[in-house]
Amino acid sequence: MENTAQTSQTGDQTAADEKQLERKLKPRHLSMIAIGGTIGTGLFLASGSIIHTAGPGGAVAAYIIAGIMVYFLMTSLAEMAALIPITGSFSTYTSRFVDPALGFAIGWNYWYNNAIVVALELAASSLIMKYWLPSVPGIIWSALFLALIFGLNILSVKGYGESEFWFAIIKVLTIIIFIAVGLLMIVGIMGGDAVGFENITKGEAPFKGGFLSIISVFMVVGFAFQGTELVGIAAGESENPRKNIPKAIKQIFWRLLLFYVLAIIVIGFLISYNDPRLLSSDIEDIAVSPFTLVFQNAGLAIAASVMNVVILTSVLSAGNSAMYGASRVLWVLAKEGKAPSFLKKVNSGGIPVNAVYFSTIVGMAAFLTSLFGEGTIYTWLLNAAGLSGFLSWLGISITHYRFRKAYIAQGRDLKDLPYVSKWYPFGPILATLLCVTAILGQNYSAFFGPEIDWYGILISYIGLPLFFLAFLGYKIVKRTKMTPVQEADFSKVE
Repeated sequence: MENTAQTSQTGDQTAADEKQLERKLKPRHLSMIAIGGTIGTGLFLASGSIIHTAGPGGAVAAYIIAGIMVYFLMTSLAEMAALIPITGSFSTYTSRFVDPALGFAIGWNYWYNNAIVVALELAASSLIMKYWLPSVPGIIWSALFLALIFGLNILSVKGYGESEFWFAIIKVLTIIIFIAVGLLMIVGIMGGDAVGFENITKGEAPFKGGFLSIISVFMVVGFAFQGTELVGIAAGESENPRKNIPKAIKQIFWRLLLFYVLAIIVIGFLISYNDPRLLSSDIEDIAVSPFTLVFQNAGLAIAASVMNVVILTSVLSAGNSAMYGASRVLWVLAKEGKAPSFLKKVNSGGIPVNAVYFSTIVGMAAFLTSLFGEGTIYTWLLNAAGLSGFLSWLGISITHYRFRKAYIAQGRDLKDLPYVSKWYPFGPILATLLCVTAILGQNYSAFFGPEIDWYGILISYIGLPLFFLAFLGYKIVKRTKMTPVQEADFSKVE
């Protein structure tokens, strides 16, 4: 009887492990998942310091360059995801078309980045709530918001998709209203006289600091665009991915570029780049967000409270997306034997429950480190995650280059691809170069001061040795080799 019970229990566990995620994400979910994961504090807050550093023209140029990089990265991802629509896609693609060791490093790098982002957003949410209720301990708000994020991810993938859809709608509507109000102010219909071209031509404007300033803010702008790759992660849970993934990615790029560039142009026209308030805009002072300043100048007295609500939804959206991305990549790593097998478990609703539990625990633990020892450990955790997004993007561009070479080398016809990205091989090569520039230029000023700032270099680049340690460790232990293009695996097409 005992053996029978054990056999039954083992069989139940195997069945739970073998359950697959379910395709419940609709096209509107896919579009808003990427927009929601991308539009956030990078636009609402960091845009002020970007304009202050590079001038309005330099800021627009940096966003356009970053937008071009993201366009090539996302069309590369679309080509692979449309043919092989699997959850946690790009770490698996890297294992198949480049090297399993690189896929291992990319997957764990992406999981770690998202787990830390959950912690970051929990800390940010507590700061935002102080605006309204300063006497309530921040940890209470962080606990409530963690419970909300966990609930949205553990109930159903459709619940995650719906929450991201509405979070993103709030942000998109805010930007559209902001651009409309800003244009009315520029021509003098709202907020007094027309401002003309004064703010974009005064002093060093429009290009303050020249080319080097554009490069210096390019890294910050690149961070603002991170999150678009979530469409690839969601490929395995989307309806008709061969059609909807390419469609969503093409729409996302133009919408994001339009939102970001028009918003930056409006801010540049209405607020002088040397306004000191732009440099002090952060999550603890919503009152000097460029968006708040413009709305206040238009006569909207409740601008700060409205923007606080919008930024809170942005933070919750980012945490929600990070939890989703972390759990799905972790589940895939477990399925491929690159993470503990208990993380493969999928419940009856198609949710990788153990991967969600584990990511939640790690995110919460990382957040708690911000409360002790003046947050030193937390700061190091954040710094270690700083380069993760660019490393993931670098993996996408390199993998697509190898994917296309393998596809041709095996005698396959490009006409059979559901989606063919344009400008190959120029696109992935340019994206690779820009990603490398962003990674190496993370803190280039530390090398060129009166003395080399070794501590600054260490905290800025700590993510690189950790990444290479994961790559080389797996390569040595498993003795992996680069996958020959003739042997690359296209077989598991869903």
